[in-house]
Amino acid sequence: MKHPKEAALALHAGGDLPFFARWRMERHLARCARCRQEVAAFSDFREMLPELAEPPDVPWNQVAAEMRANIRLGLAAGECVRPGERPLREHPLFTGARAAVAMASVTALVVTGLVLERPAPSVFSEGPVVQNTANGIQLREGLGALQLMNRGAGNVTYSVGARDSISASYVDSKADGVTINRVYAE
Repeated sequence: MKHPKEAALALHAGGDLPFFARWRMERHLARCARCRQEVAAFSDFREMLPELAEPPDVPWNQVAAEMRANIRLGLAAGECVRPGERPLREHPLFTGARAAVAMASVTALVVTGLVLERPAPSVFSEGPVVQNTANGIQLREGLGALQLMNRGAGNVTYSVGARDSISASYVDSKADGVTINRVYAE
């Protein structure tokens, strides 16, 4: 037989169970003597509760006076054992060595920032340069450039050679042929 929980038995003793739960509990209590005893114990306890709810007579003024006296005594004892005033820090915050380390750190941070922000020099600054652009491929040297344009070409395939060369191949829709442009730099 499965017994109900103690909380359900206590609620039944107080008459606080809902209708269906109360009906099931009454059916169980009709067959179970152990649960009937627990419900009776809860009912007896409920009868004692009003007597326990009354606060005892406590002299609150006397308790407050004792607490104030204990606090004063503790403060006086603390004054007796406290040593003389001492500074919050034994050493000043910025000594010569600390200031030097701080300045070296700031200098290192500034130098690192400048080095990382400076643009890298161009590798192709001297001699001819072969590159692809948005409109085609070009050979550039100094201020002059030769550009082969692939305007209107649908699918352009670029390939780069190992020795300064680039090529572009695409299907020319007007001529129905394949156009291949190659540019070399020497």
